[in-house]
Amino acid sequence: MSTAAIVVIGNEILSAKVVDENGPWLARELRSLGVDLRRIETVPDEVPVIVDSLKRALGSARWVFTSGGIGPTHDDVTVAAVAQCFGRRVVPDERILSSLRAHFGERLNAARRRLAEVPEGAAIDWCPGSLFPVISVENVAVLPGPPVLFREGFARIRDRYRAAPIFTRALYFNIGEGSLAEHLDAAVAEFPAVAIGSYPRFDDADYRVKVTFDGRDEDQVRRAAAFLRARIPPEAVLREE
Repeated sequence: MSTAAIVVIGNEILSAKVVDENGPWLARELRSLGVDLRRIETVPDEVPVIVDSLKRALGSARWVFTSGGIGPTHDDVTVAAVAQCFGRRVVPDERILSSLRAHFGERLNAARRRLAEVPEGAAIDWCPGSLFPVISVENVAVLPGPPVLFREGFARIRDRYRAAPIFTRALYFNIGEGSLAEHLDAAVAEFPAVAIGSYPRFDDADYRVKVTFDGRDEDQVRRAAAFLRARIPPEAVLREE
């Protein structure tokens, strides 16, 4: 199974000055690639806290993605945190530095030079004309915070994460979870390889509970949905997707 974790970095997210778009977007992308997302954490721009979060993420998933903290300002500390996590130095990447010199010329000040800093030994996805590099250290990919740049960066490395697909089905009911619980328990026991989730609604949606079935075996997913459906009165089932 291919698994992933996301570490979203930024005081602006925690203070609600900016709404995180990258975590939800990447969650959808990873699922479409067959990658099972195990964890999303949001942490401040503080090296020790980022390192702690990275270690937890690496302990729970094969792939880890960071979002934010790779610009030229004082609060951009993600590269330093990733380097510390792996016990590496922060060094300038000469290819990036050369491109920055060509682009900025005499305007290449100390702040802009920081854009060329990477953990020693990192893999760099960089091409002429790019606004930023995508830095990878072992199984950690470092991506920028602005959503348009985050998506561009992930597009460069997307195919390396493709895995066996995750199949899904959903049933919608007009009865509550209390009426469904014993039947859900039976389905979980009968199909242990299928992840079954129950999600009630308390608004004006046209259903009361949505039950999802996820798994790597399409036939098992289909059979699990059919098993539950067969246990419920037909008039309580609104639809299946």
